[in-house]
This record gives sequence, C-alpha cells and structure tokens, in this order.
Amino acid sequence: MGISDNLLTLFSGQVEKHGDSYVVEIPKRELDVGDIRKGDVYRVGVYGPARKASKNRTTAPQQTSQSENPPVEEGEVIDVEIENMGDQGDGIARVGPGYVVIVSGTDVGERVAAKITEARENVAFADVVKHYDRRQ
Repeated sequence: MGISDNLLTLFSGQVEKHGDSYVVEIPKRELDVGDIRKGDVYRVGVYGPARKASKNRTTAPQQTSQSENPPVEEGEVIDVEIENMGDQGDGIARVGPGYVVIVSGTDVGERVAAKITEARENVAFADVVKHYDRRQ
C-alpha cells in the first residue's frame, strides 16, 4: 500500500498554541522511545479535524489500553468509515482509541467492510470487501 517501514506512529492528538508556535504532544505509549533521538529531524503530517468513526464494527474487540495487542487481527472483517486520506491515496479510519486502519481504494466519507491484511502495534492495513451506501 505504499506506507513506509519508517512509519513510527500514526495517531490522533490535539494541537495547542504556545506563543507563536503550535504543539502536538506525542504520548510515550505511541513510540518505541529507543528509536527517537534528541536533535534528529522527523517528518510530521497534520490532517484536518477527525470525524467520528463508524460505531458499526463487526467483530473487532474493544481496545482498552494502548499497551495491549492490536484491536484487530489479520483476516478479520470490520466496518469502518474513512475519515482522512493518506499520502499514498489510501483511506484512513480509526478503530478504538489511537488505532488506525489504512484501507486501500477508498475515499473520505465512505463506509466499508474491510478485511485486515496486516496488523501492527499502532496501525493495520486492509482491503475493501464491501462498500455501503453513504446514507446507511
């Protein structure tokens, strides 16, 4: 799907204004701190405000802690609403607090049933198995 193996985290957070700067805090739980080095330059992307994800999930368990295993498993089919678009043109949905699912071949606002093809600690990748009517 074109997502780099250099991706360290993908999460939602609030932007705060501090003087002439804007700050987004990255919770320690979102990163393996051993990979972050003071003074290094990191790329950061900022997307528009997140919309609420669809509440109609099929079988994904509810995630209660960021330290647990991913809230989805490979081969699982879940219902999601695409909230944003990734750099490579894939749709981005959220499942549980802070967990992102990247779904190929989708557009913002679409509701789809998506089959998980790969599940990592902070992000999963999926393919569409069914498009729902936007009015549902």
